[in-house]
Amino acid sequence: MLVQFMLKNVLSFKEETVLDMTAINAYKEHPGNLIDIDKKEKFLRVAAIYGANASGKSNLHMAMCYFQYIITESFNNVAEDDQTAIARYYNPFSFEEEEENSEFQVIEIIEDYEYKYGFEYNDKCVVAEWMYRKNIKNNRTSTIFERTTHEVHLGASVRKECELYKEQIPAETLVLSFFNKLKLKTDIFRNMYNSIMNTLVVPTDFCEDPKILKALLPPVIDNDRENLLAFLKAIDTGITDIGYAENENQIYFDTIHVGKDGHEYSLNLYNESEGTIKSIILYIYVRTAIENDGSLFVDELNVKLHPLLLKFIIDLFYQYKSKAQLIYTTHDTTLMDKKFFRRDQIWFVQKDEFGYSELVALSDFKVRSDASFEKDYLAGVYGGIPFLNDFEMKEGE
Repeated sequence: MLVQFMLKNVLSFKEETVLDMTAINAYKEHPGNLIDIDKKEKFLRVAAIYGANASGKSNLHMAMCYFQYIITESFNNVAEDDQTAIARYYNPFSFEEEEENSEFQVIEIIEDYEYKYGFEYNDKCVVAEWMYRKNIKNNRTSTIFERTTHEVHLGASVRKECELYKEQIPAETLVLSFFNKLKLKTDIFRNMYNSIMNTLVVPTDFCEDPKILKALLPPVIDNDRENLLAFLKAIDTGITDIGYAENENQIYFDTIHVGKDGHEYSLNLYNESEGTIKSIILYIYVRTAIENDGSLFVDELNVKLHPLLLKFIIDLFYQYKSKAQLIYTTHDTTLMDKKFFRRDQIWFVQKDEFGYSELVALSDFKVRSDASFEKDYLAGVYGGIPFLNDFEMKEGE
């Protein structure tokens, strides 16, 4: 379960920026919006991130991609003329002459432990890397490893098994990535790696890529068709059945609709609306997250979705006992309402005149008990909106 994601000097986020999924205990509204693991703190099931165009919302989404890409790719050997993963995904703040190191950190809860893992890097090497584990029951914290540019210090729990290999870790390879690839008795590295990857960072253009449907939809039709059809009925698509056929390594999908005459008619899935296609793919991602207690990070979730359908998707994360989480960026303010969200579930990204993005929570503001979140947001009270100047379209001379 994702507790916190931190980034620094990545894309438009120059200063340390933290997205925190820890609920504020003082807020008593919407207890069903929280994950309770019998710990002092509770955690958010859903976080909505608002902001103007070019404010940096998508950069936050992309930063999570970079974080995962570096972890998955840094171990891979590359040819001399190829870029390493840290070089490929080193994209610091652009509007300063002197380039500084970038940094990532996550806090994850895995069973009875809270893990803190992060690294600092540039395009040449991993400058620092760290991993700590805290026992939730007794609050005891232990070091798994600490790494500098010169050495790796291993904690007592992994030292005996891993000490032999630490000198083999290249400067551009993460310790986590390296030890995850080895067949070790300890499962610490594998558990942390899997927990990080359990956040599904959904591509922004996922509903426009037919490869995603071809890869994900057939197993769902084979194994979960009834639930998929119930979902499609619930969101009023008019689809009564769905199937696929394979021919010469090509996959063809068709949907069934019932006409006014009571007869069934087949339609190529790609002739359905883009909103329907996006809903089907979202169903697959949501189903995966809920079944695996994972997290879903979607950029511009509202695009091609009616506001009521957007709420329907969000509500799926409240209906199950799963620890699944949804983080999404959006322009749609329809759901920015105390009837649906707690104050700690709403975030804003704003960018200043020099290109610096900042992430702030609604809970950082003094919000009146009778305040309208949407009205105040559109009035500029919380930031995160475009500042529009007068503009006159002139006819060409």
